[in-house]
Amino acid sequence: MSPAEQPQPRSTADVRRPTLNAVDVRRPTLNAVAARAGVGRGTVSRVINGSPKVSDRSRAAVERAIAELGYVPDRVARSLATRRTDTVALVVPDAENRLFSEPYFSGIIRGVSAGLTGAGMQLLLVLTGDAWERDRLAGYLAAQRVDGVLMMAVHGDDTLPDRLEELAVPTVLAGRRGDREGLGHVRADNRGGARLAVRHLLAAGRRSVATITGPLDMDVARARLDGYREALREAGLTVEEDLVAQGDFTEEGGRAAMGELLRRRPDLDAVFAASDVMASGAVPALRTAGRRVPGDVALIGFDDSVVARHIDPPLTSVRQPLEEMGRAMAALLLEEIAQRGSGKRGVVLPTELVVRESA
Repeated sequence: MSPAEQPQPRSTADVRRPTLNAVDVRRPTLNAVAARAGVGRGTVSRVINGSPKVSDRSRAAVERAIAELGYVPDRVARSLATRRTDTVALVVPDAENRLFSEPYFSGIIRGVSAGLTGAGMQLLLVLTGDAWERDRLAGYLAAQRVDGVLMMAVHGDDTLPDRLEELAVPTVLAGRRGDREGLGHVRADNRGGARLAVRHLLAAGRRSVATITGPLDMDVARARLDGYREALREAGLTVEEDLVAQGDFTEEGGRAAMGELLRRRPDLDAVFAASDVMASGAVPALRTAGRRVPGDVALIGFDDSVVARHIDPPLTSVRQPLEEMGRAMAALLLEEIAQRGSGKRGVVLPTELVVRESA
């Protein structure tokens, strides 16, 4: 190869000079998203942060621009600027075995997860089975390691919601502790659902209607018991306390309560159980006593979970919209995080009776 044909070294200026075909590898910015969507930078920020104060049209334009540009929020910079962690804790103050055995929990969790995904929030599941674990959690939350808290299975004497309120941690409950609940919460129409169940049993000609309640330190259990009593009074029937047995929302609790009711009142001809899981425990207790469902005893549960469809016979049950409740909890919490103090309200979702073969 002649000297003229040999490749010549490039000067330093040549090396540093970008070519016309160079690719700009810089990440798209918030301003670029705003320009593409035709909105202001603040609107883009509100969409990313999950604020409800954005019109559907603007939100759709921003989400489309984000997808087209491949925009990814810088979480580190955002956290430093806003003191946000983009993390929400879902607290279950009950035994771990209930979390994985009761469809109620999985339904709520699916709804919460779906509600938070669009806002770019991460979900942290926390189990608090005793006072030590609750104290430890309160310390963790006091250090502002999450942006907000969702709580399930709240008991009336639970002090954790009060501590969260004192720490000014945005909090939303699944259910409530009582009529004067000060925190934002989402619940089903438990009293109305129980009335539907008992009215159905009475309309079918049943007259000795018993109930298996949940723990009465929980508002959800008290509300369903109130609905049971109201339906009996509407029909001109006396509320007989020996037809009421307390369970604990578990299968074992339902079986034990059903056995207790049969010992007290062998003449009972119907049972309203305050959960499908407790109803599933009542069925073998009835069979052991030689009572057929629904021939001798009609049975109705609450939740309309997968359990209801697999009981033999399939269980008539009150449906509460679990996933919708979870999504509503997520939306209420995002509102509370974005506008401190504005989300503290109650949301009540309707229930309906799903009739199957058990009643």
